[in-house]
Amino acid sequence: MGEVSFHDVSKRFSLRVDGELHHVQALDRVSFKVKEGEIVALIGPSGCGKTTALRVAMGLEDLNSGRVTVDGREVKGCGHDRGMVFQHAELLPWLSALQNVMFGLEMKGVRGEALRATAEKYLDLVGLSASKNRRPHQLSGGMKQRVGIARALAIDPTVLLMDEPFGALDAQTRESLQAELLDIHARTRKTILFVTHDLDEAVLIADRIVVMKDGRVAEVMTVPLSRPRPDLSIVRGMPEFNDTRYKVWRALHDGEKVAH
Repeated sequence: MGEVSFHDVSKRFSLRVDGELHHVQALDRVSFKVKEGEIVALIGPSGCGKTTALRVAMGLEDLNSGRVTVDGREVKGCGHDRGMVFQHAELLPWLSALQNVMFGLEMKGVRGEALRATAEKYLDLVGLSASKNRRPHQLSGGMKQRVGIARALAIDPTVLLMDEPFGALDAQTRESLQAELLDIHARTRKTILFVTHDLDEAVLIADRIVVMKDGRVAEVMTVPLSRPRPDLSIVRGMPEFNDTRYKVWRALHDGEKVAH
């Protein structure tokens, strides 16, 4: 369970600027599939439609045409079969880390002993058991993102949608959470659709990479790295990593004049 399919998806936004109505084509006949248990990274320049694609999959945006399905069922609004992790954790500041995870479970209807037990289980999964009673202002940026991941996983979605979740973090914390995400994926086998601007991150984490340009899928590439992945510092030195990184770079810059 957890297959996500984009079927000829188009999404247009209408914006009024200086009294004039302008139309922006965010997604233009986008089609690709995320297989069960797979990590797929969406990468491309700003404004290429990556985040819009993720929001469409979550049910936060309506389509102009096409459809998105999860396990063959068409997405019609949000649902507990999908969990989302945003670039900023968006935690409720008056609640502790544990209570933030419990809040997501309460929205699903979990009550009684299972509520606290499940929240504690997923905080333990992201290594935050010792910090469960801290409020967001007492947590580092990386810890906040861990809480966000725990909250999304706690509702037991078949698909995890991640919108540049490590983009606002320092390099060291980012690398730590990349490794942690791979460990979580190895233990849960969740299907993950992951948006990133970072070329290295896409190759390090994903099974396949969808390169997007101007609202369209420019290319889909397979990452020839086995799972479980070795230490990420080792991966960076592997020829498969560097070859794939170069191919993605070329796809992103195809048609551009590159200075020498």
